[in-house]
Amino acid sequence: MQHAVRPRTLPRSGPVPAPRPRTPRVRSLIDADALRVLHRAARVLLEDLPQLTDRLLAVLQEQEPAYRAAVEGDATASWQEVHRSLRHSISSLLDPRGARDGARRCSWRIGATRAEQGLPLDALLHAFRLGGSLVWQGLVDETSRTAPEDVRLLVHVASDVWNFVDEHCTLVADAYRQTERQLAWRRENRVRLLAAALLDGTSRIADLPEAAQALDLPEHGRYVVVAVAGGRPGRPGAQAVLAPGVRVHWHTGVDADYGIVLAGDGEETVVEREQPPGARVGVSGVVEGLAAAGEARRLADTALNLCPEEGGTVRLTEHLPAALVASSPELGAALADRLLGPLAHLDPADAEVLLDTLATWLDCDGSAQRASRRLYCHRNTVLNRLRRYEQLTGRSLSRPSDLVEVSLALTARTLLGR
Repeated sequence: MQHAVRPRTLPRSGPVPAPRPRTPRVRSLIDADALRVLHRAARVLLEDLPQLTDRLLAVLQEQEPAYRAAVEGDATASWQEVHRSLRHSISSLLDPRGARDGARRCSWRIGATRAEQGLPLDALLHAFRLGGSLVWQGLVDETSRTAPEDVRLLVHVASDVWNFVDEHCTLVADAYRQTERQLAWRRENRVRLLAAALLDGTSRIADLPEAAQALDLPEHGRYVVVAVAGGRPGRPGAQAVLAPGVRVHWHTGVDADYGIVLAGDGEETVVEREQPPGARVGVSGVVEGLAAAGEARRLADTALNLCPEEGGTVRLTEHLPAALVASSPELGAALADRLLGPLAHLDPADAEVLLDTLATWLDCDGSAQRASRRLYCHRNTVLNRLRRYEQLTGRSLSRPSDLVEVSLALTARTLLGR
């Protein structure tokens, strides 16, 4: 049987590469001489560190506009940062192992600090490369001044110097991006907390200016809150919930998503009439100022509770009687029992006919003629059923107070399943 994998001992086809020649001993000697030259020049730079720091700051102010603003904003802190970074960098040339961790910590702190201050990352990386160039030029200049014949030896350590610069540029970029992500998360979390406090009605007056700025909404304005279930803002089709051009901040809740919407002319202009399939939308009435967003959220929840399961939009101002019942289901149930309870002893089908007639008559604005057409019966039949209801309950449908109670009782029956 043939082997699926050829043993390593079998000869390979093709030309055999020639053995690599050993690196001559002179290479090690050159490396040692190069390090000696490097260390001699680095020690001079370390002694001249304040002047080197001044030169780098001058170059930064001249060539990097973003750093120019940072230096002008806090010259002392900028000088100390550059001085500390150069000290660690040059010390790493003299003692790579001993100074490595300190240099890395220094570069990481600089990256994180500058991210917190908002200095552009490109400007920060440019500054590090300018610093590397200045150190390298300083090494060359010092060697040219004291031992010109040794300048050629610096070529053998150039890659080490620039690898150090590249390593610390990468380190600075990693620290910057990590800090940037943390800052973004904190900002987003703060915005969520501020919006949640507004919608819960627990926001402090002192926090309102910060909340307005974080949500990009005016503190004083006319607002509505929109409660959305069955869809989420930002997902396909969900933006159709709101009219184009409205200013809104969305907050994700447990059972619904809430939009704090700058109302402008009123709630009628905020939400589209047609909604995405399955979206249930409750719209509060207008309130004044962000401080009242908690009240508006409760009204939006009430409106959302009135939405049919298959979807639709309920504006609270258009369903106030139903909202009253939904806001106090216990009272709604008691009213339904009082106004409709006397029909309980009837045959269920008979009671259903009376209640359906009563509801249709109310929907037809008290017109027996229109109700009869909708119910496919004679007008007198409608009137007879209404009189029978009055006899059973002791209520008069011609008395305004009784009529209001009957209407609310029927609403409670529909909403609460009484």
